[in-house]
Amino acid sequence: MNLLLAEAASAAPSDIVDLTLPQMIAIYAVLVLPLVVLGLLRTGLVKTTLIAFVRMTIQLVLVGLYLKVLFDLNSWLVTLLWIAVMLVTANVSIIQQAGLSMRYFFVTTLAGTTVAAISVSLLLVMAIIQPAPLFDARYVIPIFGMTLGNCMRGNVLTLERFYSSIRTSEKEFLTRQMLGATLFEAIRPYAIAALRAALAPSIAVMATMGIVSLPGMMTGQILGGSSPMTAIKYQIAIMVCIFTVTVIGALLNILLSIPKGFDKYHMLRQEIFVKT
Repeated sequence: MNLLLAEAASAAPSDIVDLTLPQMIAIYAVLVLPLVVLGLLRTGLVKTTLIAFVRMTIQLVLVGLYLKVLFDLNSWLVTLLWIAVMLVTANVSIIQQAGLSMRYFFVTTLAGTTVAAISVSLLLVMAIIQPAPLFDARYVIPIFGMTLGNCMRGNVLTLERFYSSIRTSEKEFLTRQMLGATLFEAIRPYAIAALRAALAPSIAVMATMGIVSLPGMMTGQILGGSSPMTAIKYQIAIMVCIFTVTVIGALLNILLSIPKGFDKYHMLRQEIFVKT
């Protein structure tokens, strides 16, 4: 991996084509077509889409300004604080999108997500890539962001599918226990189905990567001046980490949430679901 760093450092980014303000305006103008289609079909998504793009633009600009300062400082303490903000934000999003109660699951999902994302990300950065300095923000923040983002999506799918499937099949779930199954034996089929749902998108992406699509990290590195082979090596490394984080995070969040999701009689708590 040190060779990867040497190749990346030797790549000349001076020929990068920057996007001017008129070009960015032209990019946003492309949105007119899908918005017109959504409006004509009366989907009710025009306003939501516009708000989402405005929020995305503002958030990315602010993050870009902040990351420039963060990279210039390159302080491990500031980097850790930013990672903490990312973890808390991702955790809140996981619980909300899964339709579960923040009161019951905030601590458990934060613990599971933190262990999975930090352990694998730090392993990649500090043990394999080994940048200098070791806690270089330019490596830690982007890699942690990619692994955390995918872990978040996996956890949303896992928790939502796990608890909603038990809720909709509660008679079957209780029958398993009445026939002598322990709580873990009764939840096993639902846990497996939830893990399958969480991992299916990652497996599908990996199976077609390079043929159907060029992944974002690889494309970004090539546009940034890295050689295609260097970009491919980094993409393979990050995909391995993303898959590992998704598996560990999904499994941990199921296991850690069980004491909160079920009462002492092994009954599913109905109050864990957010009322819609």
